[in-house]
Amino acid sequence: MELTRQQQYKKMFPDQPVWRWEQIERAFFNPQITNWLDITTISADLRASLTQNLPWLTVTPDKLFTSRDQQTYKALLALIDGEKIETVLMKNKRGQWSVCVSSQVGCAMNCSFCATGRMGLRRNLTSDEIADQLRYWFYFLRDKKITERVSNIVMMGMGEPLANYDNVVTALWQWLHHTDIGANHITVSTVGLMPFLKKILEDKDWPPVRLAISLHSANETLRKKIVPSTGANFLAELAAWVKEYLKIKGSNKRHITFEYILLRGVNDSARDAKTLADFVMKTGRIKVNLIPFNDINDARLERSPGADEFAKILTSCGVTTTVRQSAGADIMAACGQLAGDDRN
Repeated sequence: MELTRQQQYKKMFPDQPVWRWEQIERAFFNPQITNWLDITTISADLRASLTQNLPWLTVTPDKLFTSRDQQTYKALLALIDGEKIETVLMKNKRGQWSVCVSSQVGCAMNCSFCATGRMGLRRNLTSDEIADQLRYWFYFLRDKKITERVSNIVMMGMGEPLANYDNVVTALWQWLHHTDIGANHITVSTVGLMPFLKKILEDKDWPPVRLAISLHSANETLRKKIVPSTGANFLAELAAWVKEYLKIKGSNKRHITFEYILLRGVNDSARDAKTLADFVMKTGRIKVNLIPFNDINDARLERSPGADEFAKILTSCGVTTTVRQSAGADIMAACGQLAGDDRN
């Protein structure tokens, strides 16, 4: 297993005080500090040694794509071993920026609507590679002289975050400790790997971030067609888990979101909406986020034209519902389109 920067540092400098790494890690998230030599709170000798032996960033910009309206940017980033990932910067409704972060190279979940799943899983990202995607965008905003801050992080990029549990947890805590982005403005999106969802209930180290479950159907047979990783009796287990989660970790600002990509003729009928509403109302305090399907060059799948009508049915049944506005589809940066290559 590859050592993190912190582990390499401790191996190289076993006699350094514990708080020294805190100084270093804090500097990572200061966009005005661009290399080891800029960290003036540590000695010149230590800075020189770190420069020679540890990478300042574990991701290197390969290509950058800009949407026509200049409200979305997608970066193709190269990793030290030559693998590539994508990360996205999007203008949000608050007039600030949201960053979409990847957690794996590829993905093993193989969801029908997602380009990443067609890559298969190549490897997990290290905690440094996850955290450094945010750092890349901090430097990007600085260099472009864009003053609006990053206010939100969504771990909805390439990969299944809970399948890379430990590295994701480490990266989340780095952001919470060393940036001004609060836990309620960070969302981890998962297909709902039940062993890891159950682990969250008991894990005192799991950070108090928001969770979004990629549901896509409240009919178990249909969901398995859309999300092949769906286990037996998933919906019943999910309902029980949500109730337990809301009891243990829920709050007024920390609800569960069900994400639902609307696919024409697949899961977008009035009956589908009512089935979803029934499931939500029996489960607990859930917000449903309807997501338009974004083209992944698959003629079998089409965007549903009925998002507004679907939302009306949910709302009439008492379900809190939003319809996501797609951003960056013209540069293949929207939901489901990331594939770690140089398409645009």
